[in-house]
Amino acid sequence: MPRRPRVLLADYPLHIVQRGINREPCFFTDEDYYCYLHWLEESARACGCAIHAYALMTNHVHLLLTPAESGAPSRLMQSLGRRYVQYANRFYRRTGSLWEGRYKSSVVQAESYLLACQRYIELNPVRAGMVFDPGQYPWSSYRANGLGQPDVRLTQHELYRSLGKNGGEREAAYRALFRPELDAEALDDIRQALQLGMPVGSERFAETICSRLGIRHNNGKRGRPNGVVDEKSALPISAQQDFGF
Repeated sequence: MPRRPRVLLADYPLHIVQRGINREPCFFTDEDYYCYLHWLEESARACGCAIHAYALMTNHVHLLLTPAESGAPSRLMQSLGRRYVQYANRFYRRTGSLWEGRYKSSVVQAESYLLACQRYIELNPVRAGMVFDPGQYPWSSYRANGLGQPDVRLTQHELYRSLGKNGGEREAAYRALFRPELDAEALDDIRQALQLGMPVGSERFAETICSRLGIRHNNGKRGRPNGVVDEKSALPISAQQDFGF
């Protein structure tokens, strides 16, 4: 069966998830996280990708970025993956791949879903039961976006900048977004879009993007009765981390 073509467009935000092979850990010590973030900064700059949010979990990675060219995300992930795998194999005396197949990605409708995606990404450690507050987790972009901690890897999206006239106002407004939990529909939309490699946003947005690229829009809703809970979202918190949320 042929691979589904990726939906990649210049200047459109993209949510990327890459998992460790067989759901195994890909980070083992603090040094591993530091190395990955260093290469993320270098590769993003070289490939023309503006990073808005990230979360490095034990066995998977979330990135939210805007590429200057449609091919930039693939170049970024190839460069970043190759450098980190070489480091991990050498340091831990291992061989073979560290990542599970192709990374998953979903184009994001900025106006309605960009900040929801940022929250989704930065709340991963909370949903996984690793911390109670996103600010307690050191390997995500929340401390920069929500608390003002400098992070040279990040480029603020214009929607984030519109939250306030200065850094303090923007950070306060952004923190306020984290008080209510993401609603179940938004969570399901983001997860489903990643799983299918489809755009996340309104039906009109998704149809327009897919039509532009000449691919069929698959929203994954056929045959799914109303009110049925996503089986993954119904898992206990302790199990959610293994699904790459």
